[in-house]
Amino acid sequence: MVSLLISQNSIAASTDSPNGRQTDATSQFVYEYLVGEIAGQRGDLGLSSDIFLDLAKKTRDPRLAERAAKVSAVGNVPANAIQAVRLWNELDTNSTEAQQASTQILVAAGNLIDAKPYLQKLLAKEDTRANGFLYLNSLLARQPDKAAVLALVQELAAPYPKLPEAHLTTANAAWSAGNTDLAFKELDIADKLRPAWETSAVVRGQIIYTESPDDALKFYKTYLAKHPEANEVRLTRTRILISQKKYEEAKPELEKLVEYSKGAPEVMVVAGLLAFQTQDYAQAQQYFEAALGHGFKDPEQLYLYLGQIAEKQAQDDQAIVWYIKIQPGERYMDAKLNIANIIARKQGVDEALKMLSQVEDLSEQQQVTLAQAKASLLIQAKHYEKAYNVLENAVNTGPNTAELIYDYAMAAERTERLDVTETQLRKLIQIRPDYAQAYNALGYTLADRNIKLDEARTLIEKALQLSPNDHYILDSMGWVEYRMGQLDKAAEHLRQAYLAQNDPEIAAHLGEVLWQQGKHDEAIKTWNDALRDFPDNEVLVNTSKKFK
Repeated sequence: MVSLLISQNSIAASTDSPNGRQTDATSQFVYEYLVGEIAGQRGDLGLSSDIFLDLAKKTRDPRLAERAAKVSAVGNVPANAIQAVRLWNELDTNSTEAQQASTQILVAAGNLIDAKPYLQKLLAKEDTRANGFLYLNSLLARQPDKAAVLALVQELAAPYPKLPEAHLTTANAAWSAGNTDLAFKELDIADKLRPAWETSAVVRGQIIYTESPDDALKFYKTYLAKHPEANEVRLTRTRILISQKKYEEAKPELEKLVEYSKGAPEVMVVAGLLAFQTQDYAQAQQYFEAALGHGFKDPEQLYLYLGQIAEKQAQDDQAIVWYIKIQPGERYMDAKLNIANIIARKQGVDEALKMLSQVEDLSEQQQVTLAQAKASLLIQAKHYEKAYNVLENAVNTGPNTAELIYDYAMAAERTERLDVTETQLRKLIQIRPDYAQAYNALGYTLADRNIKLDEARTLIEKALQLSPNDHYILDSMGWVEYRMGQLDKAAEHLRQAYLAQNDPEIAAHLGEVLWQQGKHDEAIKTWNDALRDFPDNEVLVNTSKKFK
């Protein structure tokens, strides 16, 4: 608290009177500053953003402009964020951080034209130019207008024809825009400027992969024959092999990754993760323990992995041994939740809840996670009212994260508090307009109760735009179409969802739509197949009984 007040007073100095006494203006500043801080801590980032932006405009202090920009970015208040970064750059014209923040915020808002001068300033600095071009790939990756991105990158790269990173970034942009001929041309130039550049080889292989995974594997194999120490290429090739379930071919590549890294613990961890993905748990354990022995900088991450491996091998006691090594900090809560799940499996939910109630030394955010974990266990035990009470208390006393609000809304739905469900989901959509599951949950809730069907469909359509291949959202779309009497469209979406995920509730919905279409045999087969895998699912059991 002392350091916070020192910071506040230093910012407020410009409002002090000549004889050093605080003026009314200074007192007002401190009050507003504290309100902004408290609002941010309680999760009301919109209010916090408004306050800090207002203070920055009044005081013309670059530190407050920076604070306003960062709070606005985290709180997803783009209009405030754009104003704040422009003010920050105006007040601190030489700040690289201000220029970087401006590019990130303007690009996130889709405003490439206004972002361009800031990008040009950053790339004009010779010492950071090469990395700056490489950073563009991730910065611009989510922009929907790929042609506009390509045009921007080409304009930014034009002054630097002898910089290989500029050509590599142009190649990436061309590939994303569907111009593979230009992409290969730019990679050829990059390779002439920097022969045998491994990063260029990785990108070339990725482009080839989109046309032919087998050709990409051959390309990488040829490159590795000439450059066996190219671990980035080898890692990419190994991932392709694993994705194609070519585990026997992937295994020697993992061994070579470790061999050519000369015992680098970071590479051992990557090899362990890939082995884990192939379900070679013994090999994964060997790599993780070797990484620990070689001084991996984040041992607690490996304790988590090793605990998960022990659980996969039904060695719950050994898993707990690994988890209890994790001390209060970033991964502490994950470890405690894993232990609670083990206790719930072996001794029951009540014992797991008792263990969680003894967990101490938690941050505010970890307390929220703890409340969500307790609620999840209570829901497993069908104690829905208790779960609702736990989440309601968390919402009223701690920071309102998107995930907490969502869980609270769903708990309200389970206890038939539909007004709370609707209010919380609409609040969540306002706070996080990119949160697909909020739109989906509200749309499905309305559809399931056969009310506001037009709005329900609009909400679910928005969810699908944000997350096109999500099987739960596809299920919701099928369900609202069913409620609207559009049986053919409903069946199509539900088939897509069921093909993507063998889920009992999707099976229940698909079967009901098929039954209403008069396809009784197919409906019964769908339900019976699902009942073999999920004999205790209430929705599936009740639906199949209702129509059979």
